[in-house]
Amino acid sequence: MMTYVDAAVAPLRKTARSRFTDLPPLPACARLATGRTLLDMLTEHVKPGVPTDRLDKLVYDYAMDHGALPATLMYRGYKKSTCTSLNHVVCHGIPSDKPMKEGDIVNIDVTLILDGWHGDSSRMYRSARSRAARAAH
Repeated sequence: MMTYVDAAVAPLRKTARSRFTDLPPLPACARLATGRTLLDMLTEHVKPGVPTDRLDKLVYDYAMDHGALPATLMYRGYKKSTCTSLNHVVCHGIPSDKPMKEGDIVNIDVTLILDGWHGDSSRMYRSARSRAARAAH
């Protein structure tokens, strides 16, 4: 039986598969989806009172502004640009108009298509008021 280590160093057969070293540099879509610009931009919007639908719209607008298309949009009838998993939802939660509460945990999963490539990323956020708003209360 061949181990995964043996398989990694074994010579390639004549198949269409390639090794990771044969792949081109990170495509622009991966940089766009995983880049700090998109995920960091969402940070200031994850706060109490904001529905996950609004976060979904922000991702859609960002994708359109950068010439990308959200991969989940209209995939098998799915009408959202992201998956937003709130609190106990493990994955692939659906954005809704329900506002987040203080202390909610939300995972935002983004997959963008650009130039025929898919870039996928997600980040976990905590819904909290800004420090200034907390200090005012």
